[in-house]
Amino acid sequence: MAIALGTAATLALTLVPSVVGWAVDRVAQRDVAGLGLAAGAFAVLVAARMVLLRSGEIWLAKAGERVVKSLRDLVVSRLSTAPLRFLEAQRSGDLLRRSTTEIADLASFVRGDLPDLLSVTGYLLFTTILLLVYSWQLTLVVVLVFLPLAVLIMRWFQRGAGPAFAAEAAARAAVAATYREGLQAREAIVSRGAESQWRERFDRDAAAVRKTALRSEFVVLRTGGVTLAQSVADATILVFGGGLVLAWGLPLSTVAVFVVAMRQLFDSTNQLTALIGQLQTSRVGLARLLDLLDLTARPSRPGAVDELPARGALEASSVDFHYVAGVPVLTAVSCAFPPGARTGLVGPTGSGKTTLAKILAGLYPVDGGSVRYAGVPLDEIDPDVLRRRVMLVPQRVHLVAGTLRDNIRLVPEPPPDDRIDRALEDLGLREWAASLENGLDTPVGETLSAGERQLIGLVRAALVDPAVLILDEATSDVDPETGDRIERALDRLHTGRSLIVVAHRQSTIDRLPDAVRLESGRVLAGER
Repeated sequence: MAIALGTAATLALTLVPSVVGWAVDRVAQRDVAGLGLAAGAFAVLVAARMVLLRSGEIWLAKAGERVVKSLRDLVVSRLSTAPLRFLEAQRSGDLLRRSTTEIADLASFVRGDLPDLLSVTGYLLFTTILLLVYSWQLTLVVVLVFLPLAVLIMRWFQRGAGPAFAAEAAARAAVAATYREGLQAREAIVSRGAESQWRERFDRDAAAVRKTALRSEFVVLRTGGVTLAQSVADATILVFGGGLVLAWGLPLSTVAVFVVAMRQLFDSTNQLTALIGQLQTSRVGLARLLDLLDLTARPSRPGAVDELPARGALEASSVDFHYVAGVPVLTAVSCAFPPGARTGLVGPTGSGKTTLAKILAGLYPVDGGSVRYAGVPLDEIDPDVLRRRVMLVPQRVHLVAGTLRDNIRLVPEPPPDDRIDRALEDLGLREWAASLENGLDTPVGETLSAGERQLIGLVRAALVDPAVLILDEATSDVDPETGDRIERALDRLHTGRSLIVVAHRQSTIDRLPDAVRLESGRVLAGER
């Protein structure tokens, strides 16, 4: 419907030069009534175009917004299930720009520029047909004079546009990432007096944006050469058309049609050159979005296991892993965690404890060996099912803007209030929640300590009820009171499930009957 309405609006505009030619003939013949009819036809065409064009734009905008919304939802969905290894390798500002700003730019193009692009393209086609109908000789002159110059100029533009716009998009993503990283690390930057170093880095990235933006603008300026081609074509048509009128009796109205049509044709060409620049920017943004979707696509797992026992052993067998090829992080790591086990992962900093915890949770694929739950390799289990059987509470629990209740509900199946109250009671945390200013309705943010964030992670774990719960440095860098509260909650949370704790505090290690000690990425046999 949108295309049909747009086509009809373009056709109405295309017929305007014919009405002008008709009016010229009526004037030459002193036909006042015919001139009035021509004026009426002109008014009808203008009104029809306005109505049809606006209706087409509305329909096209609605259709485009549906596509953009679907794309936005798909990006959010893909990022929420993207491999952790991929997310950690990307700059957060670049991901943010791809998933927000570039989608917004695409939506703006769909709403504002795409209808114009379709209209201009249709007008160029219809006008060419109209000119051929009136005089193939004059049309041939236009083609031979204007088209070669215009094609050469546009090819010159296209050669520079791709690299220029891609470089500008990458530079803008880099400056956004640097700015975001600076905000996130502002406390460390200020406390260490590193403002000047961060500013130098930001200025360097901003200078790259200016440089690439200027390059893009210079590329766009190449399209200005089309104006020169238009002027040459105008002059040629006036001279050649006038000669045909004098020597061959070509109707003056035909020349009038060409003059009016070419003016509109050239205006459309100018508009098209501007739209091509916008199209190139949108193409780059769309390409980056599609690239992101390809990189975050969840691989199909035909025959993935979607039913697992509620409780089962978690086993790692000869696991090898590296972040960078040739630099092993874990080597031949084997360990087992039977149902109901309470085990600590201990060892010096950099020994591979956190990496092993993420591998056991299925967040990193192994480079060698295997990890199994209830005898089934993790890479053969449906990810949604795995998340309900094995859960990792990271060292820094992430929160979203909202209340304590909103953050507790960030689990696969958002629970009702009575389940949240029961989980708090079971973990002995009801008093802690009640001590907050507005209880569960207290807004959370940077004011919560690391230990309080861990408590939220434990409540989420209680609501999911996993068979295996893995905690990364749950009591590190917290005050003693909060640490004791976490450890008491862990004692209650352990009931009926395996508990694996990446531990540094000796009191935490002493509470655990078993331990797997790592050093330099290897398990030290027989040591606790």
